[in-house]
Amino acid sequence: MKDRKQALADRAALESKAAGSLIGLAVGDALGDLGRSPEHRARYGIVTNLYADARSTDDTEFGVLTAKALLDSGGMLTPESTAATWRKYVLDRGGAKKRAGRPLYGALANLARGIEPPLSGRHNIMNVDDGAAMRASPHGILRAGDPEGAAKLAAIDACVSHDMDGIWAAEAIAASVAVAMADGSPQEIVAAGRARMPSGSWLATAMDRAMAICDATGDIEIAYEELHTSLWTPEHATAPEAIPQAYAIFRLTKGDFRRGLLWSANFGRDADTICGLVCSLAGSLHGLSVFPDSWVAQVRKPSGVCLEFARDEDMLDLARDLVALSYRSA
Repeated sequence: MKDRKQALADRAALESKAAGSLIGLAVGDALGDLGRSPEHRARYGIVTNLYADARSTDDTEFGVLTAKALLDSGGMLTPESTAATWRKYVLDRGGAKKRAGRPLYGALANLARGIEPPLSGRHNIMNVDDGAAMRASPHGILRAGDPEGAAKLAAIDACVSHDMDGIWAAEAIAASVAVAMADGSPQEIVAAGRARMPSGSWLATAMDRAMAICDATGDIEIAYEELHTSLWTPEHATAPEAIPQAYAIFRLTKGDFRRGLLWSANFGRDADTICGLVCSLAGSLHGLSVFPDSWVAQVRKPSGVCLEFARDEDMLDLARDLVALSYRSA
């Protein structure tokens, strides 16, 4: 991979990758949500296209919230500034609507009570789910070529709503996006994520199990069922289940956008997060051009299904703003 200075040498390429990362999150989120829908399965069998009724869910919209937290703080993110962003864009506008994960509602309830981070995340229900990881890509965009810096920002952001494995999962995704933004190989991208998972943690143990499945099979078609059964947990949004599955799909499809989308969108369980992250990593690596123009147009404005303010944001504008901030904070 390139170092940070090298990653910043080509602004046009960086802007394409940033846009690819955020559009990938939105595309994968919408497609994964469709892919687990019984109605779409009955009609199409598997999901391969961004159908007209595909819309973003909380994954995309909380990613937008993270981008706003970074931009509003000038990249100098703190737990306090992140909490202030949640209050400004969510609580002050009536709160989150349907579709959010339980720890996100719990964190908002804690903030409304005056409970500040990290306690707002630590004293919270299901705070090891993948809700912090799903919103972590903007940190990797901002700190392209600097996985350590991206992970630090992700930990600050995640502590508002999560703890332990939930935070480490966010660090992992942010670090991986930072490496993908700097032209890291799929192997380097996955390794950057694993490096943020503390040895002996539930997340690291599950990740190692997923990577062992990849080593043994080398083929997504063969590994597919075992990735489900070996990592299954009673709560399907748990980070130690979904995050290793996303990494395994990305690794076994070698970072290819189309193949990664196919296998992750149809994965079931928490497919909106899994597909969103697989496609965000692919977009960070390959840039915006891998997505059809019509898909970009369809998802660049979030639906506001969960966070009302997000419908007024534009994913391409946010990507450009994050890159601009990245240069200012270089």
